[in-house]
Amino acid sequence: MAPSLDFSDWWAKEIRSGTPVVVTMQNPNYSVLEVDGPGAAAFRPADKGRGRNAKQVTWVLLLKAHRAVGCVAWLAAGLWSLLGALKKRVFFGQGFSTESDKPGKGRLLFRFLRGFLVLSIAMLALEMIAYWKGWHFKKPNLQLPESLHMPETTEIQVWMHNAYLCWLAFRSNYIAYPIQVLSNFCIVLFMIQSLDRMILCLGCFWIKLKKIKPTIDSESFKADDVESSGSEYPMVLIQIPMCNEREVYEQSISAACQIDWPRDRVLVQVLDDSNDETIMLLIRAEVSKWSQRGVNIVYRHRLVRTGYKAGNLKSAMSCDYVKDYEFVAIFDADFTPNPDFLKKTIPHFKGNPELGLVQARWSFVNKDENLLTRLQNINLCFHFEVEQQVNGVFLNFFGFNGTAGVWRIKALEDSGGWLERTTVEDMDIAVRAHLNGWKFIFLNDVKVVLCEVPESYEAYRKQQHRWHSGPMQLFRLCLPAILKSKISVWKKANLILLFFLLRKLILPFYSFTLFCVILPLSMFVPEAELPLWVICYIPVIMSFLNILPAPRSFPFIVPYLLFENTMSVTKFNAMVVGLFQLGSSYEWIVTKKAGRSSESDLLVAAERCSKPVGHLQLHRGVSMSELMELNKLKDQQEEAPPPPPAKRGNQLYKKELALALLLLTAAVRSLLSAQGIHFYFLLFQGVSFLLVGLDLIGEQMV
Repeated sequence: MAPSLDFSDWWAKEIRSGTPVVVTMQNPNYSVLEVDGPGAAAFRPADKGRGRNAKQVTWVLLLKAHRAVGCVAWLAAGLWSLLGALKKRVFFGQGFSTESDKPGKGRLLFRFLRGFLVLSIAMLALEMIAYWKGWHFKKPNLQLPESLHMPETTEIQVWMHNAYLCWLAFRSNYIAYPIQVLSNFCIVLFMIQSLDRMILCLGCFWIKLKKIKPTIDSESFKADDVESSGSEYPMVLIQIPMCNEREVYEQSISAACQIDWPRDRVLVQVLDDSNDETIMLLIRAEVSKWSQRGVNIVYRHRLVRTGYKAGNLKSAMSCDYVKDYEFVAIFDADFTPNPDFLKKTIPHFKGNPELGLVQARWSFVNKDENLLTRLQNINLCFHFEVEQQVNGVFLNFFGFNGTAGVWRIKALEDSGGWLERTTVEDMDIAVRAHLNGWKFIFLNDVKVVLCEVPESYEAYRKQQHRWHSGPMQLFRLCLPAILKSKISVWKKANLILLFFLLRKLILPFYSFTLFCVILPLSMFVPEAELPLWVICYIPVIMSFLNILPAPRSFPFIVPYLLFENTMSVTKFNAMVVGLFQLGSSYEWIVTKKAGRSSESDLLVAAERCSKPVGHLQLHRGVSMSELMELNKLKDQQEEAPPPPPAKRGNQLYKKELALALLLLTAAVRSLLSAQGIHFYFLLFQGVSFLLVGLDLIGEQMV
């Protein structure tokens, strides 16, 4: 017999107790009587809820069922898409991450995560058995077994029950305490880092409120004097280091050659470290084209590529003609500066002999390309708008970004020049210049440089590995010099405690340990449960602060929070590798570029291509050997059929997939304890790791 559904209790209102009250209106013809009491049911008017009939109830139930079916269908579609992506990745020959395949690289962390995953699955199986057997206790306590209502000894008849009780006692007495200590330590670090982040945001707000900007003591250069050779224009060297940059070499060289500056007061150095002869010939042809147009430009190529970018810049600065120049502007191959870049940066050096560096802000041509580029834009906007600007205004020091900056050559020479000891040569020279007393200026309102952010997760992952392993390697090398330097004590404290330890070491450490290790572990050891404000409130507030410099990205605040936690495994691994000088600490992989340009660049390129250029005019001023090589390359390109596009498959990332399974396992365990926020956080964070592990974020290369 089907159970009857009685909705009378739900529809009926709460019966109130009281005395009858008579309210007489001004009109004596009638009165309104309200009666409350146990015998007043006959006088009470009919409730509106009693007008509901069976048909209305049926419609309400149908609407709720339709909504539930829609949610289930949406979840099923998402799960089906994930399974399809997994099938393509695993069964259709798309390989694993190259980092994990190399012997000794990332193996230790992956083994730890794999062992943690196996242990969590075993504990989940034990908890599931205990739950269905009725041994589960919702609120365990550190005082096991006295404070819990344990079953009587006579009721324990099987060895599995005994084993479970022993596990509860061992868990509370020996495992919970060290986990709680580590958890409290990470929470303290988390709060310190959050406080630092809030102070930076308050500093940025103060700068905006007071409209603080770097000022120019003297008048700027006149626009109509560009073609003259006035002495007021200092000699400027422009360097463009590159290596196998087929996609972006043309636009970067073109932009550098069109900078608004007297031609006899500027020299462009194209520093090519390419090992592909075809790319080398193309770059030399581009240099020759601008040379015959009257631009002072030279092409340099090293036969031995030692020291990566630092070795390339060091070799270029060793040229004899460099002594005639006062400043050097550096642009990476994917950067296209606006023509007025030098006129907005060089004037800050006039009348300021202690100034060693002027750094401009980046702007990105592909920030809206996909979800990955949007999330990167949030981080980079906060880095420039808050970190660089606040440190530049209040400390006159920040880390050089490696490009889109102008150095005083004397500052480089006094600081020891470019060194090849780390993969973050830009941060290295900035720290050494700061120790020698040079000051820096950051121009937040000068967004004159267009560049790219990585569009694929593989490229972004390698970039972040270099950016987080290099600073730890540099910290080991610079610590004695910092302690022995003559700068003030508070500047030393800022360098050691804030610049290196807090923002380069502590941040990836607590982010990975707290949210990827302790949180899932606390689901199996509930005596060491993390408080709700650590999991939810503080991370949301910090994400909100991070996203303020990019207000258009507010719809992505939740994906941003999840993705930052997902990237913690890569950043933590890189930090450990750099700190302990492991095998991949001195690995440099050129970030893959897509060669995207802004709309104006495309129009200029189309206009340039529409004008025919004679064969002799293009190669005028080129040596005979270069001309023969270029003609040979052109003939080969015309005769050979176009090569088929290289098929690059998406990859599987083992550490991210292991963490995804670990977090999802912990989410299932949290259901047994009815922990709502913990469950949802673990669920969505596990799905985030799964998407990244399957390489479903960023550019799809299938």
